[in-house]
Amino acid sequence: MELLLPNPAATHRLGQVLGRSLPVGTILLLDGNLGSGKTSLVQGIGHGLGISEPIVSPTFTLVNEYLDGRLPLYHFDLYRLDTQAVASLYIDLYWEGVEYPLGLVAIEWPDRLPQWPEPALHIQLSITHDDQRLATLMPVGKVLPSWFKSLQGLMAAG
Repeated sequence: MELLLPNPAATHRLGQVLGRSLPVGTILLLDGNLGSGKTSLVQGIGHGLGISEPIVSPTFTLVNEYLDGRLPLYHFDLYRLDTQAVASLYIDLYWEGVEYPLGLVAIEWPDRLPQWPEPALHIQLSITHDDQRLATLMPVGKVLPSWFKSLQGLMAAG
């Protein structure tokens, strides 16, 4: 599914819809070049979850945990790491629900993961020739089929 996001507010709105509607345990794999809107999307997700604190990029902390919303949000940025370093972090603990309460997991730069978790929702953000954003949403494994089918309706309703 492709969604054209004409401005940062539209990227934020997509995030809000995701934050309001995604079920517990959802893993989001966020791909895109620097400046394509990955962190902006996660900020919208946080607002949709009702998180009150500012959502900031975890580029240097690797993970930011936000626990005061409808669901916990775990935001990873793997940009500075290689696959071997990521494997040593055991980030799968965040979506297994054993060490950390289940919530939403958003992973920027998922190409650094040794293997993608399933099910997940892969969101590719790209910059168009006229500086808009194109979000391509693709299920990885059997991801939330009924929810995925209704996303366009959720976006139209805002």
